[in-house]
Amino acid sequence: MNGGLLVAGTTSDAGKSVVTAGICRWLVRQGVRVAPFKAQNMSLNSFVTREGAEIGRAQAMQAQACRIEPTALMNPVLLKPGGEQSSQVVLLGRPVGELSARGYHGGRQQKLLGTVLDCLAALRGTYDAVICEGAGSPAEINLRRTDIVNMGIARNARLPVLVVGDIDRGGVFASFFGTVALLSPQDQELVAGFLVNKFRGDVSLLEPGLEMLHGLTGRRTYGVLPFRHGLGIDEEDGLRVSLRGAVRESTVAPPVGEDVLRVAVCAIPLMSNFTDVDALAAEPGVVVRFVDRPEELADADLVVVPGTRGTVRALQWLRERGLADALVRRAAQHRPVLGICGGFQILGEHIEDEVESRAGAVPGLGVLPVRVRFAREKTLTRPTGKALGEQVDGYEIHHGVADVTGGEPFLDGCRVGQTWGTHWHGSLESDGFRRAFLREVAAAAGRRFVPAPGTSFAALREEQLDRLGDLIEQHADTDALWRLIESGAPQGLPFIPPGAPA
Repeated sequence: MNGGLLVAGTTSDAGKSVVTAGICRWLVRQGVRVAPFKAQNMSLNSFVTREGAEIGRAQAMQAQACRIEPTALMNPVLLKPGGEQSSQVVLLGRPVGELSARGYHGGRQQKLLGTVLDCLAALRGTYDAVICEGAGSPAEINLRRTDIVNMGIARNARLPVLVVGDIDRGGVFASFFGTVALLSPQDQELVAGFLVNKFRGDVSLLEPGLEMLHGLTGRRTYGVLPFRHGLGIDEEDGLRVSLRGAVRESTVAPPVGEDVLRVAVCAIPLMSNFTDVDALAAEPGVVVRFVDRPEELADADLVVVPGTRGTVRALQWLRERGLADALVRRAAQHRPVLGICGGFQILGEHIEDEVESRAGAVPGLGVLPVRVRFAREKTLTRPTGKALGEQVDGYEIHHGVADVTGGEPFLDGCRVGQTWGTHWHGSLESDGFRRAFLREVAAAAGRRFVPAPGTSFAALREEQLDRLGDLIEQHADTDALWRLIESGAPQGLPFIPPGAPA
């Protein structure tokens, strides 16, 4: 078997990432050697592979669904927004420069097509099947000429295309029809059919619409996936949470002790790797919320200042909002604060940045004895160590180089009182360390909170991936999906006018 499939979507956030992961987990449970692929990813949530390459976290999660190690081949182009108009371009895991959207789509993107196709060919030469994820919508006709992630990759690699639509948003039939009708005849030949995502209710009520859609397009629907709570796994194109709401939609399990712990995460601009707090949200009795006002820190037992692609900009935002003063007061009162990566840099004394913001010398909040200088070379590592008597694994993605001049050592950063800072992402996924850290937080906050002794974040993640595989196995036509992956799009699919503009 040398199969392949491109999972496209009618919109961003239609569910491409989780559907791709679900198909990967379903296939691997059938004994298929499968790998994920996304030619071009725009995300501030990234991961470091064992060889020291930076890729999107969604592809790292999909690799876990495949039960394989992620590599740079799975996400050859990663765009990390630095503002409304520009992004850092990461090629094969390494940053190669900053480009405006116009500069990227104006020529640079198309030049990367050869690299993208080489990576896909290498994966297809190693695995039985490669499940590719598109980006946004394949019907973005203004970008089709330089597209390398949707129909551009499908055409060049002759991949069948499955279009996912989020019915919970409404208008899914129009979205399916319009997506196909805005593609050229050559692109339409590869669009095999549709997959309905996030359906609530009685499927029999939907079936007449699916039959009419088949009659209008000549394309079948390969499944109707029901709405499920708590399936937000390492997505990429934005917060899958309301910045004023709780993390995801999952119900917080009751605490083991008498109290809950309340965690407030500062919703700073260009927030990166906010997935760091997922391990906290998975703990029974821990309530995690994103906040943007100083008064929302008042009843928090722990405040997290997360990573960001714009440290100086985030620092300015904290000052404008009054959150900076609230953090300084909190640190002086020995109330727990945790800074991760950019958040760690913000808590320091001084920032020298001629790379990211080019703002030069900027004073930090001054609650940790740290001076930060931004280097042009990005640090990409997978460190291991010990803290609070427990083994810790993490990963680092940053330009800032920290000179720690005091405090107690803490994961290559430092601790002063109840203020902690580290460049390590992912440290809270280490179960023993997370429990030890939460015990410290609870003691400092005066809470009778007890970490659940048996919580395994890795096991919870595996359960989520199995739930995605179950959705595909139970609610998709897997026989037809298998034929699609193995044999490609059906022959003779009709053209739907008007097609793409000339």
